[in-house]
Amino acid sequence: MLKVSEILRVKGDTLYTGTPEMTVEKAVQSMSELDIGSLVIMEHGQLVGMLTFREIIRHWHAQGNKAQGFTVRSIMDDAPVSVTPNTSADEVQRLMLNNHARYMPVMDGPVLMGVISFFDMARAIVHAQQFENNMLKAYIRDWPTDSEQASTS
Repeated sequence: MLKVSEILRVKGDTLYTGTPEMTVEKAVQSMSELDIGSLVIMEHGQLVGMLTFREIIRHWHAQGNKAQGFTVRSIMDDAPVSVTPNTSADEVQRLMLNNHARYMPVMDGPVLMGVISFFDMARAIVHAQQFENNMLKAYIRDWPTDSEQASTS
């Protein structure tokens, strides 16, 4: 069964973080320049929230022309659903779907290990299915014929 730790190992350990006191404009600039869809919001070495384009879009929709000058703290998700390195890929999928979450922090106790995205999950599942298909095809190719089975009996 595919685990979060395996997905993180393939993905790598690069984390993009921000602070609660940075402006939303600065966060958007960073996310745009880095071509990422989320920032992990850290304070005093601890995860305090997640900022994704969902929160940004909701903020701009609610504030309109008055959207400038807000801090990340005022719009971030301050209670993101997280998973552990031992969480199964099936459980991550369920949590992502049930919580409409495209990004999930991976926590090992109080330590942030990484972030799993919906894209990371899709890629991992496709790779696992390709591996399984290749194994099944190899097994079928090596399947004994009726004459081979009769001669070994």
